[in-house]
Amino acid sequence: MIYNSIPYFPTQVSFFEEVAMELIEARYGMKAETAVMKLVCKIYKENGYYMVWNEEQCTLFTNKVGREIAKEEMQGIVETLMEKGFFDKETYKEHGILTSVEIQRVWLEATKRRKRDLESLPYMLVKTEESDKVSGLTLGADDYIEKPYNPAELIARVKAHLRRYRAWSGGETEKKKDPDQIVNGGLVLDKKQRVIFVEGEEVHLTATEYKILELLMTHPGQVFPAEQIYENVWQETADYTVENTVMVHIRHIREKVEIDAKKPRYVKVVWGIGYKMEKYGKSN
Repeated sequence: MIYNSIPYFPTQVSFFEEVAMELIEARYGMKAETAVMKLVCKIYKENGYYMVWNEEQCTLFTNKVGREIAKEEMQGIVETLMEKGFFDKETYKEHGILTSVEIQRVWLEATKRRKRDLESLPYMLVKTEESDKVSGLTLGADDYIEKPYNPAELIARVKAHLRRYRAWSGGETEKKKDPDQIVNGGLVLDKKQRVIFVEGEEVHLTATEYKILELLMTHPGQVFPAEQIYENVWQETADYTVENTVMVHIRHIREKVEIDAKKPRYVKVVWGIGYKMEKYGKSN
């Protein structure tokens, strides 16, 4: 099946166990098989990998399918599919949504086939098993969140992915690497504009803070003693008093670019030696 150039049903994918379909046909007749396939098509066509399902949606769906199947029969078909594991029963009970690992896997396969067009779009999965996480990430997902999850955390993660996506591409497919930008994880330092973005949002630094961060980001992983940082940034010979000066500026930088300044992810101290920028890939 093709919809907007997307092959929704990749080859060698088995949606239903034979026993499940035989049970549905035995209970509701041959018309049930047609109803099931239309339901699956509706899921992939409209939302990709899930569908809100309640009494109202059931009524609307059965009206579109035709008078040959009643609303009560359609609800019974859905419940049978949940019994046989095609739809995730727990997700339906908690959120009123029809979905499953298999449905998500097929959608990811279809998405993967047109990866050139979608390579920069973020994709998050809600997972319960370790194997689901691995298969989802392998198939192209950018992130996952475990059930049960905090709705506020889910929203925060989605917003972070969207900010990163916009920072990289401005809403278009990813452009070639900008020579005027230094990227490390969620940090983007623009040397031309002399600004820093943290997870897509601009953060205001003083001129000195910017110079220190630029030095560290230009050499990720390299440890700089406080004296070396001072001489590079202030362009003066360092003495015994500079360590405290550099330390104060590092603290201010952390307060602006780190989620938790007390547990820094980027600007790290190497005790007895100096400071460094922890190295991350752009997707970290």
